[in-house]
Amino acid sequence: MKRIIRALLLALPLFFAMPAAAQILVTGGADPLDADSVKRDFSNQPYFGLYKDNYFIFGPSVGPKADRTNTNIKFQISIAQRLTRSTLPWGTYLYLFYSQKCFWNILENSMPMTDLNFNPGIGITKPLFVKNRYIGKLTLLVEHESNGRDSIQSRSWNRVALAANVMITKNLMVHAKAWIPIVDGMHNKDIVDYCGWCQTGFQVLSDNRRFSGGVTIVPRKGFSFNTIVDVSYRIFKKDNQFLFLQFYNGYGEGLLEYNKFHSQLRIGLLIKPKLFSDF
Repeated sequence: MKRIIRALLLALPLFFAMPAAAQILVTGGADPLDADSVKRDFSNQPYFGLYKDNYFIFGPSVGPKADRTNTNIKFQISIAQRLTRSTLPWGTYLYLFYSQKCFWNILENSMPMTDLNFNPGIGITKPLFVKNRYIGKLTLLVEHESNGRDSIQSRSWNRVALAANVMITKNLMVHAKAWIPIVDGMHNKDIVDYCGWCQTGFQVLSDNRRFSGGVTIVPRKGFSFNTIVDVSYRIFKKDNQFLFLQFYNGYGEGLLEYNKFHSQLRIGLLIKPKLFSDF
């Protein structure tokens, strides 16, 4: 227990140093989803912001008996940088994306970080409007993912992807992403069999946006699925920090062991983008 507390204290300052204000800013008393308001916010927002969920969670495996090797911390840092000052043709914006996911076995001797996944990308995002209301966005991006290892532990691949987030109602958001994989890693030629060609899912939000829950499904070879279930609850009404529970079931949670089945339940803290996250 002392080791866990020490590790959390070491990592939490870095995690919370990311500014909660680094996201789309909705100002004034107007409807936050009004088209003019959203367009103005896209143009005036800080260049640096959040991209995917940013979290720090800890928990055991589900199924196999929990022990020091399969009980770990998983954390993700994900940011976006707008590269253009003005709107591009067709009402689009150019972004640089970066996500980093880490698995940290703090219960083992020396507390090794067993797998680090680096995921940079660049893409064009187009906000979507219906009847003068913001309903979501489309993003066309090129991204790379690798674990920075060499020799037989090296893993890497590239994707040309089209992603969409659409708010069906104020309480329901659906998302989907499909990609063309370009596998350049010598030791993960079959990664598409485990990580698929696409993903889809939904998020349900309460009226006051303090509670949200969702499911993400990734079809893989053999008519099977990788499944992610998450639940979050805003700790304080005006803060952007949530209690977060995530259940992962399937392959490809991390690159190093992408072809090994994992079922993991973790709980911790989450920082979310203002309107909704990318996946």
